[in-house]
Amino acid sequence: MVDDEPGVRKALQRGLRAEGMDVVTAADGPSALRLAQTGSFDVLLLDIMLPGLSGYRVLQQLRAEGVTTPVLLVSAKDGEIDQADGLDLGADGYLVKPFSFVVLVAQVRAVLRRGESARGTTTLRVGDLVVDRGRRAVHWRDEPVPLSPREFALLDVLVGRAGTVVTKDELLRAVWGDEQAATRNVVEVYVGYVRRKLDAVGAGDIVRTVRGHGYLASVGPG
Repeated sequence: MVDDEPGVRKALQRGLRAEGMDVVTAADGPSALRLAQTGSFDVLLLDIMLPGLSGYRVLQQLRAEGVTTPVLLVSAKDGEIDQADGLDLGADGYLVKPFSFVVLVAQVRAVLRRGESARGTTTLRVGDLVVDRGRRAVHWRDEPVPLSPREFALLDVLVGRAGTVVTKDELLRAVWGDEQAATRNVVEVYVGYVRRKLDAVGAGDIVRTVRGHGYLASVGPG
């Protein structure tokens, strides 16, 4: 959820979390673009008037790079041309400020349902580990691995970039929102949580530490 007004970010984050959603926030266009480029989100709630890079440009860049995450644009601009421009750039919806929170939640859930339908059974694999993004479920050799939403998001990023070292700062941005939202020690703690749950089903070697660099999801020799 991207908005340059701290009060709006805080209120929407609190409200959406109360609806059972795991919310990561950003305050400017460049931060929003970096987060969204990970492809690890189910929906982006994107204000148009942002510092550094407008919501239009963020959306345009994402679509140019092939990032298909559903995007709901939010703006005080209520003109037909403004809305048409956003939809033409690849937005999945357009909300005009001020908006009803009930309508916002309904629109978010609607694009989530469409996204799940479009993804179908899209899965990520590392060896015998399967991450089902549509169902937000993880299995190792058909045995379920119970993960919290934050743990799932972390593993999803690592498996989505399997074979590539992911730094702690990159995980902070992708899973918590930015480097200030948590600390590197928190990343270490959550990696530990994920490893213990993987280890419980025999997949403890999937996530590895590359000392001085970050973490790597892979099978076979490191």
